[in-house]
This record gives sequence, C-alpha cells and structure tokens, in this order.
Amino acid sequence: MTERIVIIDALNMYLRNYIINPSISTNGNPVGGLVGTLGSLRKTIRETKATSVVLCWDGPGGSLRRRAVIKEYKEGRKPLRKNYEIEGMDKQSEKENQIWQQALLMEVVNNTPILQLMLPGVEADDVISYISNHPKFKGKQKVIVSSDKDFIQLLDNETVLLRPIQKKILNKVNVLEEFGIAPENFALARAIAGDKSDNLVGVPRAGLKTIAKRLPFMAEPMSFGLDHLEQYCKENIEGPKFYSSIVENIDLVRNNYKVMNLNPPSISVQGRDKIDWAIDEFDHSFNLTELKKLSVQNGFASFDWSGLTGLLQRIVEFHKTT
Repeated sequence: MTERIVIIDALNMYLRNYIINPSISTNGNPVGGLVGTLGSLRKTIRETKATSVVLCWDGPGGSLRRRAVIKEYKEGRKPLRKNYEIEGMDKQSEKENQIWQQALLMEVVNNTPILQLMLPGVEADDVISYISNHPKFKGKQKVIVSSDKDFIQLLDNETVLLRPIQKKILNKVNVLEEFGIAPENFALARAIAGDKSDNLVGVPRAGLKTIAKRLPFMAEPMSFGLDHLEQYCKENIEGPKFYSSIVENIDLVRNNYKVMNLNPPSISVQGRDKIDWAIDEFDHSFNLTELKKLSVQNGFASFDWSGLTGLLQRIVEFHKTT
C-alpha cells in the first residue's frame, strides 16, 4: 500500500458541516457539526486511501501574531449562519452548542488512530505547513484537505490540495495551468491581490489574472521575493499603471506577505518540538467501545460507525507493519 498522509484543516471541515448538517441528537441537541465531520472523515479517508490522518486545529489566540502585523486581519467576518434553524435556540445557545460539538468531536477523535494537533497561539495553517514539510514525511505522498487557497503555496511534487467544496484536487501542474502562477509564488501573488475572506486589502485592480499577465516571472518554478517584485515594477514603471500601483503600495504588499506566507511556518522551537514529539509518540490504535459509549451518552448512537471503523482499522494495520 502506498503511504499517504492526509493533513486536514480541521476547523474548515467542522464549520462546513456545522453550517449545512441539520442533525439533532436523541437528547435534543444539534449535532450536525459532529456527525457531519465524522462522515466527511469517512469519505476523505476512503477516497484518498489515507494511511495516516492528521487533524490540525487553530490554537487559542492563533491569529494574534498576524493581527500584530495587520490589526484588521480576519475582522468583520459575518457570523456563521446555518442553512436551517433550531426552534427555540438563540444566538448565545447556538454559539455554546458550536463549541460543545467541537469539543465532543475532538474527544471522539482522540479514541481513533487520527492524530490531532493544536498549539496555543498558532493557526492551523502554520501547523499544516510544518507537517507538510516534516522530515518524517519526506518522500511520501501528502494530501492537504481544505477549501482555503492559502495552501496552494505548499504544493510540490509530493503534495496536493483537495478542495472538498469545489470537488477538485490541485497540484503544481494544474495550478500553473489555471492561474499562470507557480505554487512557489502564490503567496506573493495573493499578497498583491489581497484576500477578502481574511479582510486583507490588495493593490487596486490587481487580480490574479492581471498579476500573471504583468509579472511573467510568477510562472517560474522558483520563489521570488518582495525585493525582486519591487525592482521589476520599478524597471517597468513607465508601462501600465499596474507597476506604479505596486510600487506605491509596496508596504501593503509587504505586510500582506508577512501574514499570508507559510514558508517557514510561524511556530516557535518549543512548538515544533511538541509536534515532533506528538508525531513520534502517537499510538495508531482506536477504542471502538469508547466511541460507541460516547455516541450513546451524547445522543448520536444512530451514526453508522461500520464504514469508518473499517477504514480506521486499515490505518491501524498499516502502522503495525511499518
């Protein structure tokens, strides 16, 4: 069996299911985020033929470092709105339920051969970057699972991005074909364009298509930095307004790049040591009895464990032989 590490943007997967899944427990509590995510894990493991799975969560205060660079980072996001309503549940109760479901999901996953990682003060993006470049996984296939385009910058000959909402797998070849920008330069391109989802303002009238057209070096399979970008634009400043606009907004681009760039990941030495220890010491086993006990106690015993447990057992057996 080919060794394949699946690295999941956990909150991205959980919130997607929390929003769309209307499941109610036998106790009367919404559990769509929980059971929906378990279903998504089953589907993802089956379709990717994963031999290892890592769930990466945002740590408490994870966005503080990036907000120190751009205080508006992730501000102004609209509150989560489910595409269904629970009768008698106000906004505060919804928030409490969302947190409860996430905590219960993490407890459930702790009884499986799926490794979970969360570091205080660190966003999942940085953990995913560190895992995708971890020496233990060098030479092995890696699949990042998220709808977030930020992870395109991590794609290489060993790493692809599975975008579940778009039902699309991106690799370094089709990214270049679609955007005209190599993964190595995608963070720089996005720093110019900005990112509305993270409330990061870009250079006016500088979308990815224009960037690919006006900055042909972006298509080259090597990483170019801010100095090269600024110098190139200054050399072409008599041309289209695009070039002078970047020079005028170079500090904005620089700050965006500090926030968007995941190479290297923003993790302390101590944080990296914790991840290394977790990877080395992780026990690929699972407790079906405890899983069923949790499902009965929390009112989601109707969840069909059979498909998922078979896939989890396959992961266990793989690691017994490696």
